[in-house]
Amino acid sequence: MEGAITLNSKPVKGNILAIDTGSTSSKFAYYKDGALLCEGKMDHSKEEIAKAPYFADQLPMRHDAALKFLIENHVPCEDVDVIMARGGLFTPVITGIYDVNADMREVLMSGRDGKHVCNLSAVMAEDLAAEVNEAREAKGYKGPFGPCRAYVADPPMADEMLPECRLGGIPEFPRETLFHALNSRAIVRRYLADTGHTVNDITAIVCHMGGGVTISLHRNGRVIDTSHGLGGDGPITPERAGCCPPLKLVDMCFSGKYTEQEIRHKLVGGGGAVAYFGTNDMRVIEEKAKAGVPEYKVFMDAFCLNISKYIAAETADVCGKVDALLFTGGVAYSKYVTGEIIKRIGHLFPDIRIYPGEDELRSLAENGYIVLSGTAKIHTYNKDRLIED
Repeated sequence: MEGAITLNSKPVKGNILAIDTGSTSSKFAYYKDGALLCEGKMDHSKEEIAKAPYFADQLPMRHDAALKFLIENHVPCEDVDVIMARGGLFTPVITGIYDVNADMREVLMSGRDGKHVCNLSAVMAEDLAAEVNEAREAKGYKGPFGPCRAYVADPPMADEMLPECRLGGIPEFPRETLFHALNSRAIVRRYLADTGHTVNDITAIVCHMGGGVTISLHRNGRVIDTSHGLGGDGPITPERAGCCPPLKLVDMCFSGKYTEQEIRHKLVGGGGAVAYFGTNDMRVIEEKAKAGVPEYKVFMDAFCLNISKYIAAETADVCGKVDALLFTGGVAYSKYVTGEIIKRIGHLFPDIRIYPGEDELRSLAENGYIVLSGTAKIHTYNKDRLIED
């Protein structure tokens, strides 16, 4: 996603700060009139994190990292027009842009729907926006777009699934969403621009392959089905087990051999390639597979087959009428992986494009410029009900 950000091939105006808090780092980017002026990654040491093991207690540390980024890059606080944050773990929600409000802040900080430091991005954004506005007021500066505001875009638990896709095998286990919504939606926008579409009127499957792998079905701007990036309803990944046989999992849970945390780690973080080979680096595994090492070759075959099955399964949602298959994520750089998947299920799609890597900070900035353009539909989050169009 190189080059300046534009909207419908037209230049954009305004200054965007993008924030993405991860497990051991905080990432920031600052855009001026669509051009990336500076980008940074602040790593947090094990010692720092150990002092605040509960994610919410890391807020001051993460906030200081954001201020340090602005200071080191000589960005005047009052110049920021919009702050875009990575969406955290909160429901109920659909895809789109949301202003950060009290309901969102409460759910994120309490960890009601999931405890992860990604929840801090939106809270930091709101706090920083308040500081921007205070600095502006002190200098008598209103800014070209009015007060600085904080937003999130395409949060990972966005749920637009068809009712029949949401139903699980027993009422206690409905299918839920947790996918790479931000990057997947950005890839669809990129595909639309590349193919000359002025409106989002296509049906596409996006296969995001990184440490987690998610496959999402996009129809006319809505994500009507998706695998789950953490909860097991998905393929084998470099570090996650994917879908597991339930009865064997029950046996493991009650065997007395493992703690709850150990089993969770087997499923997420210690599963997939990590469980077999002790590494989540697919480049290492691919090289050994190409060299003919049998166990690595079998794993790569299984990895590609798993993903192929999930992609093919989602075509059933729309009776096979899919316009394009889009690959993205770090593993999409591998011609071996994309080639093997295309060999298995490429015949199902009239168009296949590969957009390797991911740039969530740029995706956030793109959404920020949509906000500044005045064309965005801004959703207001309500912690107790699903937002309807």
